[in-house]
Amino acid sequence: MQETISQEIELFVRNRVQSNLTRTKWEAPLAAFADAKDPLFEKMKEAVRPSHATPEDLLKNAQTVIAYYLPFEEGIPRSNVQNYNASREWAVAYVETNQLIIDLNDHLSDVLKKNGFSTKVLPPTHNFDTEQLMADWSHKHIAYIAGLGKFGLHHLLITEKGCCGRFGSVVTDAVIESTSRPEGEFCLGLYNDSCKVCIKKCPNGALTEESYDRHKCYELLLENADIYEEEGLADVCGKCTSVVPCSFINPVKKVTGRGK
Repeated sequence: MQETISQEIELFVRNRVQSNLTRTKWEAPLAAFADAKDPLFEKMKEAVRPSHATPEDLLKNAQTVIAYYLPFEEGIPRSNVQNYNASREWAVAYVETNQLIIDLNDHLSDVLKKNGFSTKVLPPTHNFDTEQLMADWSHKHIAYIAGLGKFGLHHLLITEKGCCGRFGSVVTDAVIESTSRPEGEFCLGLYNDSCKVCIKKCPNGALTEESYDRHKCYELLLENADIYEEEGLADVCGKCTSVVPCSFINPVKKVTGRGK
């Protein structure tokens, strides 16, 4: 079942790219699988917020959580290097990838339903508390539990294909073998203190070595949303990921050859 679902994700994304219906292009996706009873899901209530859901809160008899990463084509983050505000390409990629996640989740649900399984899907974003700026289902944390990557100094998840992309997830009662979580760090700053480029790139000082001010960050996201209102809801920035050593790869693996 792992291979089947992974292939469905890859084929769906490839077809979207080849359709030329979007301005955004994506590289080949990554997929991983978490046991719904993994104790880290319960720990999300401490790590994120007390109301963060477990898989069984969302779907009775949940067995597996499917997580996937949709990496942007390199030109998108490269377009986002200059200027204080986000590039139009970055804003469009955010909006179009959110729609891709919605459509892909519907497709995966149909595939699983045809095989006799139930699913629960959640929105790709904008399901968060606007005061605390935290969600009750954090896709990047779900992706971490499934083994797609490790967190960096920028508080984003770094995968083997970097951090310039979006995460999605699906809860199902299908039993699918879980993937293991990687060992070691993927962030050079956490690995050997050799990189703090993401901190230097933060436009308004929301990200520092000591902390991350999510409310200050959100102020800039809303400013960009106003600029690109005609593209859809694009409350984005992405400067801390564009372009840095972890944009497209796991840079620690490049340094060590092991990913540790």
